Amino acid sequence: MLKQRTIAAPVRTVGIGLHTGRKVTLRLVPAPADTGIVFKRVDIENSESIPAQAKFVSDTRLATVLQDGAVRISTVEHLLSGCAGLGIDNLIVELDCEEVPIMDGSAASFLFLIESAGLEEQDAPRKFLVIKKVVEVQDGDKLARLEPFDGYKLDFSIDFKHPALDKTGQRYVIDFAEGTYSQEIGRARTFGFAHEVEALREVGLARGGSLDNAIVLDEHRILNNEELRYDDEFVRHKILDAIGDLYLAGYPLIGAYVAKKSGHAMNNALVRRLLDDPDAYEIRTYSEALAPKAYLQADRPLFA
Repeated sequence: MLKQRTIAAPVRTVGIGLHTGRKVTLRLVPAPADTGIVFKRVDIENSESIPAQAKFVSDTRLATVLQDGAVRISTVEHLLSGCAGLGIDNLIVELDCEEVPIMDGSAASFLFLIESAGLEEQDAPRKFLVIKKVVEVQDGDKLARLEPFDGYKLDFSIDFKHPALDKTGQRYVIDFAEGTYSQEIGRARTFGFAHEVEALREVGLARGGSLDNAIVLDEHRILNNEELRYDDEFVRHKILDAIGDLYLAGYPLIGAYVAKKSGHAMNNALVRRLLDDPDAYEIRTYSEALAPKAYLQADRPLFA
C-alpha cells in the first residue's frame, strides 16, 4: 500500500514577499496523517490554520491567495507545487507575513528545504483523487481540462507574441511516469514584463520583484543576465503553477490536465467544478502492484 508522507523534522527559511516586499520567515512543520497541507499565520494571535483547499481561494489575479475570514495567505502555488512534486501529503506551513516568500521564483528552494528536512512515511494509506470523466472550463480561447488517465500527465500551451518567447517552445507535455518534477519542472522561474512590473509597483504591488526572483522581459528581450534554465522555461513554469493550483483539490491526482493559455483563475475554477461533481472523481488508495508508475516511490517518484 502506498503510504502518506510528511517531513521528518521542522525546517525554516527567510525570504522576501513578491508583492509586499516584506521579509518573511517560513517554517515547515511535520503534520499527522490525514492533516493535509495547512497554512498558519503566526503573526496573528489565535489565528486558525487555513487548509490548502480550492474552496479557500479568494483571489487569483496575480497569485493564488487563500483566505479564511480576515486572514490571508498569498502566493501559495510554488510551495504547493513543490509539495506535490515531492509527494508531501501532510504539512504545517507557518508564516509571519501574509505572503509565502518568492525565493528564486521557482520551486527549487522549497524542494531543497523539504529534502533537507527529510521525508517520513506515515502509517496511513495515501489517498488519490482519480478523474473518472472529462471536466472542463473555457473562457474564449482559454481552456483548462481534466481527463481520465492512469497516471499524472500535464499538457500546457501558451501563446505570447514576443520576440524572446517566439524563440522558445510554447507547448510542453510531461508524463510523470517518464519525467521527474525536480529535473523537468521544479527549477522553472516565474516571468513578467517590465511595463507590467512598473504598473504593479505604482499601485503598491510587486515590491519584492527583481531579476533575482523572476525572468523579466522588455519589449524586445530578456533583461536577466542569467540564461534560461530550460529552452522552454516559460511554459514549464506555467505547468509548475498548475501543479500547485491542482493540489488544492486536496489529494494527488490520477488523470491528465490539458490547458491552453490558462492561469490561476481557470485552474481554480476547474478544481471547483471537479469537486462540485461527485460523479467526476473518486478517492481511492493503491497497493504497490496497482499504483500508476508516476507515483511508485521505489521505481520513479515524481521528484527523483
